[in-house]
Amino acid sequence: MTEARTLLDVARTLAVEAGDLVRHGRSQAEVAATKSSSVDIVTQMDLAAERLIRTRLAALRPDDGILGEEGDDVPTRSGVTWVVDPIDGTVNYLYGLPHYAVSVAAVTGDPSPARWTIEAGAIVDGSGVLWSAARGEGAWRDGVALRRDGGPELAQSLVATGFQYVAERRRLQGAVAAALLDQVRDIRRLGSAAVDLCLVAAGTIDAYYEHGLQAWDMAAGLLIAQEAGVKTGNLAGGPADSSVLIAAVPERWQELRDALDAASAGDMWDAARR
Repeated sequence: MTEARTLLDVARTLAVEAGDLVRHGRSQAEVAATKSSSVDIVTQMDLAAERLIRTRLAALRPDDGILGEEGDDVPTRSGVTWVVDPIDGTVNYLYGLPHYAVSVAAVTGDPSPARWTIEAGAIVDGSGVLWSAARGEGAWRDGVALRRDGGPELAQSLVATGFQYVAERRRLQGAVAAALLDQVRDIRRLGSAAVDLCLVAAGTIDAYYEHGLQAWDMAAGLLIAQEAGVKTGNLAGGPADSSVLIAAVPERWQELRDALDAASAGDMWDAARR
């Protein structure tokens, strides 16, 4: 068994266990803290899911590092770091909407989007579907292989995006979406980057872009999309990072990138960071 496959088995196990925990605990979910703004929330179930994942990793992979949204970073001794989002789409989760996910990925090298190598990833969404991928070996939805083979023209494409919880950044992101809106079929804001990337991998959504994602928002979803044949990158054509992540089939990626550039997506990101 390859190292990627070994890591995939662990990622799937952790995502399924944490996914069961948060799904069964949803009716008791309540806000435990806030982060970037008063509407950027953490529930007690986010914290419980990350504790579960960290406890299981300590037993299964004690030399690995951890980069998690809700806890302290753990440096790696093995060269493998687990990038964990216990609930991506916490607001959806709190409101009882199904577009949320537990996201678990194993990366090697520097655990940052510009420099990492994503070896394996698993996502369990709010419906209990298991999405997963191993580097160089494919992507799956509940064990069924995923493969994107082409897609519609940009004008006929359903494009997903997301907005940050800082009001001024949302306003700028809204302006970019407004400029793009008449160039595509329509735009969806489902509320979870992890789920959006899986839906692009499956072809349920044609393409996706978003500004300001963190490592844990994108790690597992990026690999699932890439292994399904989706091209990912930033506005400059480099690896997807916290500036702008663009995911589309290869035939449509540059056209979407150019449309975002014309909509001042890069200027928006520069302004948002000031």
